[in-house]
Amino acid sequence: MVDDGENGVSRRAVVGGGAAGLAAAAAPAIAAAGKGPGAGPGLVDPTTKFPKPPFQRQSQPWPGLASAMNPRPDHGETSYKGSGRLAGRKALITGGDSGMGRAAAIAYAREGADVAISYYPSEEPDAREVVDLIRKAGRKAVALPGDLREESYCRKLVDDAVAAMGGVDILVMNAARQQTKASILDITTEEFDATMKTNIYAPFWIIKAALPHLPAGSAIIGTTSEQAYDPSPDLYDYAQTKAATMNYVKSLAKQLAERGIRVNGVAPGPIWTPLQVSGGATMEKLEQFGGDTPLKRPGQPVELAGIYVRLAESDGSYTTGNVYGAGGGKGQP
Repeated sequence: MVDDGENGVSRRAVVGGGAAGLAAAAAPAIAAAGKGPGAGPGLVDPTTKFPKPPFQRQSQPWPGLASAMNPRPDHGETSYKGSGRLAGRKALITGGDSGMGRAAAIAYAREGADVAISYYPSEEPDAREVVDLIRKAGRKAVALPGDLREESYCRKLVDDAVAAMGGVDILVMNAARQQTKASILDITTEEFDATMKTNIYAPFWIIKAALPHLPAGSAIIGTTSEQAYDPSPDLYDYAQTKAATMNYVKSLAKQLAERGIRVNGVAPGPIWTPLQVSGGATMEKLEQFGGDTPLKRPGQPVELAGIYVRLAESDGSYTTGNVYGAGGGKGQP
């Protein structure tokens, strides 16, 4: 039976008209999501937001400087705005001079955290820029140069960070060594050892040294990679360290849950950092870097800053043992 209601309008007509109205209302929203006219305020097309290949061929001695890259990576220096999400926190970030480590350092400071960064001594020019940005955000900045391949430095790094900031409750294991080699036959034992010590031994040493200082509510974040899921043939040693990173994130999350310490990972796709120009990619790959993603470009470090903040902030208290991806549409993880 049809209910005509007070105005003599049937429910069928109302439902039918409502559906038409919803479809009409949805049309502008669909248009706004595309590239055509009608895009709403504040929306940015991700395919054109940052530079696309082809890029200029360029190389630097390892480990490279972001400040010498063309185009220069965007770590959020002018764009990231904080809102107090990490007020009073104390973060130690390895590889905090460039790449995702630098983006995290800038974001953490602008969210209210004091930040200590480790970096290789030759990266001092980039590190100085980060220190200045942290201080301009009104937070304490601690610069701790050294070689992560040395266990003694890793232990001292933690001790110095704790002493300078009065503790630590965010630990970001981001520094990595990546060198492209066409064949396993091209990798020397010394080179293999350097990659393993930087990417695997250092987090082991640092986390072990930091654990006695980490209170409940602390967060450990490892930077893994799409290479953990879909390894490139020319990154044999690097790729396996990223698979190991993903694994230790999941293992430690289970081990440390009862202590109230969360452990998560971030898995970037192709991101424009000094890793690429200091031996991490061939010139051919560098020239077209990121062009094989659905977004047709590499990511910029700033595009992952919010992920590092989310995994560190207390509002993410139920997230542990997870790996967050940012791969430009490749679907990893």
